[in-house]
Amino acid sequence: MKHIFIVSILLLMFGLHSNAQVFEVSFASGLNQKDFSGNVLLYLSKENKSPKDIRVGFEVFPVYRLAVENLKPNEDAIFNDTAVSHPVELSNIERGEYYAQVVFDLNLGDFNIGNSSGNIYSEPIKVNLTKKFDEVFKIMANKVIQTIDFTETEYIKELRIKSNLLSEFHAKDIFLNAAVNLPKEYHEHPEKNYPVVFSITGFGGSYKKGLGKKRFLAQLGDQEAIVVLLDGKCSEGHSVYANSDVNGPWGDALVKELIPALNEKYRTNHAILLHGHSSGGWSSLWLQVNYPTVFAGAWASSPDQVDFRNYQNKNIYEIDNMFYDGEDNLFADVTIAGRVPVTSAKDFYGTENVIYRGCQLHSFDAVFGGYDKNQNQIRLVNMPSGEINKKALPLWRRYDLSVILRENWSSLKANLDGKIRISVGTNDNFYLNRSVELLEKEMYKLNANFEFKYYPGVHFRLYTPEYIREGMKFLDRCYKNWLEKNE
Repeated sequence: MKHIFIVSILLLMFGLHSNAQVFEVSFASGLNQKDFSGNVLLYLSKENKSPKDIRVGFEVFPVYRLAVENLKPNEDAIFNDTAVSHPVELSNIERGEYYAQVVFDLNLGDFNIGNSSGNIYSEPIKVNLTKKFDEVFKIMANKVIQTIDFTETEYIKELRIKSNLLSEFHAKDIFLNAAVNLPKEYHEHPEKNYPVVFSITGFGGSYKKGLGKKRFLAQLGDQEAIVVLLDGKCSEGHSVYANSDVNGPWGDALVKELIPALNEKYRTNHAILLHGHSSGGWSSLWLQVNYPTVFAGAWASSPDQVDFRNYQNKNIYEIDNMFYDGEDNLFADVTIAGRVPVTSAKDFYGTENVIYRGCQLHSFDAVFGGYDKNQNQIRLVNMPSGEINKKALPLWRRYDLSVILRENWSSLKANLDGKIRISVGTNDNFYLNRSVELLEKEMYKLNANFEFKYYPGVHFRLYTPEYIREGMKFLDRCYKNWLEKNE
């Protein structure tokens, strides 16, 4: 009986693997200087014509990963049910027409695998997955993702320096990048110095794009300012300019390397203010709290979770599972207006388990987590169960801004009071308003002079004239306070 049972299981496993379409993928010769070793990703979508460009978390789509070694040009790597997958294996995928695209990840430093410079990819093809399970689909990757060029003008300049701190940490060259937007009068008044406003992009942003949208930052009252666009992009996602066990000393690199280089190259008066939205908002807070005498004030717009007692509507210190509540209902990580579920935590983490770096949740892991004694990365969530990894909690607690402020307020107060403004939508898609509310209550108990303001709206639609006017009024006041202290 035991022998029959084992044979039956083997036959079942063989049947499952044989009853599935197969994708044979390869890359064209001349695209890589050597045989390819690394991860290959297969993206599928019924609606998106470029599936590799889908923003993870905003859409659930089939994705598969395969690790290969020394794959030669034109040699096939085979995707079947052995591939790491989400939400289902190829044999269980819903039948129908899909756009299919493949990416060979060279991992050269960019965070988004589907758009990382140097990665080899294929144009999307249309495939029809039917019940014809012996069908084979062949995909040839014959293109290389190109680096986006920075276009300088008379008033927009690129600042790019090698970071010795980060390069030593990673044992390879790492650069700090920024776009510098000079005042219109900068060249006409060579005797004049200017304050600086750092604008930090949110997750997925780039210093090479978006300066035009930040022009409102260029005027502090009657004083024109130099606006510097930062993105903090790193191979794991967004560095948020925090010193990290995984990403390295990004905060120190900014303060000790990029700021001196900026002051040396451009006529600044050494007053630096901070602004950012989403991950950029969290970055602004982190920098202001950890370098309170370096920065004159921070306006954080819809910052990522500022109190981990509400991390995407879950208290990571108390719950046991990030996927299910106590009644086995799925938690939603992305919503419409903070109410209607769009993407469950299970699907969000499941997709990132396949797309193993550069996505939002893994980016948090890289900033807040660390490594165990075997140099394995310690993540917050155990896969595939969704259970909280209790070993991660003390690591994450080091980056809980609410904890830092509560436990260190007596030493921070003198250099931080009056320097922080947090604004957020009342219907944030990621529940970020609820985390801000927790922090506000704690700061009220400490009688901290912080500004908290809530506006009708969702995460991506807040920048009304009123929103901008009130935020800039705060930064203007911070700058005037700086002038009074530094005359």
